[in-house]
This record gives sequence, structure tokens and C-alpha cells, in this order.
Amino acid sequence: MNDAFTHLLGQAPAFLATLRSAQLIAATEVTTLISGETGTGKELLAQAMHQTSSRNRTPMININCAALPDNLVETELFGYRRGAFTDAHQDQPGKLKAADGGTLFLDEVAELPLPVQVKLLRFLESGEIQPLGQTTTEKVDVRIIAASNRDLYTLVKEGLFREDLYYRLNVVPLHLPPLRERFSDIELLLGKLTARLAIYHRLDAPRYTTAAIEALQAYTWPGNVRELRNFCERMLVLLPGKSLDAGNLPAEIVRPVSPGQEDSLQLPGTGVQLDDLEASMIRQALERVTGNQSKAARLLGITRSALIYRIKKYAIE
Repeated sequence: MNDAFTHLLGQAPAFLATLRSAQLIAATEVTTLISGETGTGKELLAQAMHQTSSRNRTPMININCAALPDNLVETELFGYRRGAFTDAHQDQPGKLKAADGGTLFLDEVAELPLPVQVKLLRFLESGEIQPLGQTTTEKVDVRIIAASNRDLYTLVKEGLFREDLYYRLNVVPLHLPPLRERFSDIELLLGKLTARLAIYHRLDAPRYTTAAIEALQAYTWPGNVRELRNFCERMLVLLPGKSLDAGNLPAEIVRPVSPGQEDSLQLPGTGVQLDDLEASMIRQALERVTGNQSKAARLLGITRSALIYRIKKYAIE
């Protein structure tokens, strides 16, 4: 694998498939749309693609579309000329001009206002930009890599994203799977991230027991790899050099509670046989994941070792 991709850690088949596709796409000039939940590494993937492309001697410019007020997005992208509006005291090149010859990464592209989507589509079709207050267009040579943590196709159907722009961006799509679908990578990521952070902070890395790792694999990681990195840093700073068991992990990881979860099940007036109910839930979980104990444990919100104990307790085949 190219060196630029080596900082993207993981061995899960779906993740590796995305990296292989990204390396092939990087060698071309094609517009790319990266989808994936927050914290899955979309910007890191875009950077690796830029670094392995023929544009790697020119800058990659990043813009977070969600971080800009609607009234500033157009000028941020396309620039403006002096006198275009009250506070325009000098010419200001936009991000597209700044990225000329290189790559522009549009993060959270779903947040672009519809009028700006029109201008972006025009640029993708013609390669031309027209700064605010300028009467003529000019050509720029920019490759676009866009990313979104929202389903753009759903937004198209809801009228919140232009269909023609969606298809223009989605020439070659890439998808980064969430960490909960890469639970086999968690131990690898845990070790690599902790080692890197230990060097940075000059602290002894903590060690994780099997029970702790199983608890981490059972957690759903809503913040994905970014959340895992923050977790590693917290444990390193608070418990350097220690051996960490499941009991040392934060409560939200060991005992995650969804909003309203405490009221989601109602006790029947006739009562229940708790052992029978638990055994039934375990059988259903195992059946749903075709016997994969790690996945079943995740569905049930317990560690794999706790699941194995209950399987033996109830003599579940």
C-alpha cells in the first residue's frame, strides 16, 4: 500500500476495499464523493488521495461547508472583487482560485446552500469561476473531492440537494464504514493510537486486558475513530502505564444507555421468568448474526466473555 495511506489504520475487508479503490481513483482526475459517518476519516482519506495524485506538488485546500454562514459560502468559494459589497475593500481570491492546479476538499458538502450548489455545478461542468463583482469568468484547474456524513441521495429526494450536482459529484463514490462495522480493527487501532499518543505525551502506554478489549469491541462508537482516539488519549493521560480492565473503562462504554432506553420495555402485569427471557434474547441475537459471538454480544450490550458465560449457564447450543 502506498505510504500516504499507511496512516489509515485497519484490516477489515470493507475498509481495505475502500482504500484499494481510493488508490486507483487517486491516479486519475475524476471527481470523488466520500461518504461516511462523522469521525470515520474522510479528510484523512482525501489527503492520502491528493498526496498520491499527480497534483501532489500543489496545495490541497480544505473548506468545511458546515462551518460557514450561508451568506459567506459563495465568496469563500469563488472570491470577490473590490467594491462588490460594502466591506469589500480589496480583491479576495476564493478557495477555488487558491487551489488552482491542486485539489479542493469540500467537507460536509450537503450543507451548501442551493444557490451556491448551482454555481458549483457550473464550475464542475466548465472549469470556470466568476468572483462576485467580476463581469467575466476565468478558468481554474482544480480537482474536487467532496465528503458528507449525510445521505445525499435522500437529500435529493427531499429537495434539499440538487440532483444534477449529486450525480456530478458522485462520479466515483467511496464509503468509509463506521467503526461498529470494523470491530475486528478496534484492538489494532487501540494499540497503534495509544503508542503514537504515548510518544507525543512522553508517557508510558497503558495495557488493556482481554475483558477491556471485548468491552471496547462491544461499544458502538458513535464518534468512530475520532472518538476512539480521544478515548486512548484520556486513558493514557489519566492511567499511564497501568493495566486496564473493563472496570477501568468509562461508564458510557461499559454501560451505554440510549435516550429513553429505560422505558423501552414494560413489565407485563403477569410478570416474567427473567432467566427464560435472557436465554431467549441470547438465542435471538446469535441467530441474527449466524452464531458470531462478538457481534451477538454487541447486540446485547455485554462483553463477549459475559455472553459466553451466559451461553454455558443456559446450555445454549
